[in-house]
Amino acid sequence: MLGLVFSPASALVSPAVSAATISRTATAAPLPASLAWGWPLAGKPVVTRAFDPPAQPWLSGHRGVDLAAPQGAAVLAPTSGVVSFSGVVVNRSVLTITVDNGLRLSFEPVFSPLRAGDTVVRGQQIGAVKGPTHCDGSVTPSCLHWGVRDGNDYLNPLQFILDLRPSVLLSLMD
Repeated sequence: MLGLVFSPASALVSPAVSAATISRTATAAPLPASLAWGWPLAGKPVVTRAFDPPAQPWLSGHRGVDLAAPQGAAVLAPTSGVVSFSGVVVNRSVLTITVDNGLRLSFEPVFSPLRAGDTVVRGQQIGAVKGPTHCDGSVTPSCLHWGVRDGNDYLNPLQFILDLRPSVLLSLMD
């Protein structure tokens, strides 16, 4: 029996990200447009660090994804919502958007003129990458960190852009 494995989204992930990480984060086709959010950066940015949730809330992990982005890159709203926070956390500018279902999308470092209460629509520029990032000096010189929360639970943002179900082996013979 012959077969093919489809996993076109893996091409979006930096070679520095391990194969195991890729299989957990970006190994399937995009979702139908009616279900998907958009990317928070123009085009299809490279994922330089994948979502890696901790086993326990107090342990270390990576509670979002890092997307390669130069300083000054436009940051776009992946979906419509309302700005619920715009300010500095520790030493980074953070913008948080709350969507109708209660999910909170956070972006850092983002310089934005938007303030809490402002409404945004999918694809609208909400700010620009500006300031120190936790990618400085790593594989990419600068990045956008994108996190999604449902209450106190962190979610993989890529699940709203890519179909993250396991790849399917399709038979070429019937």
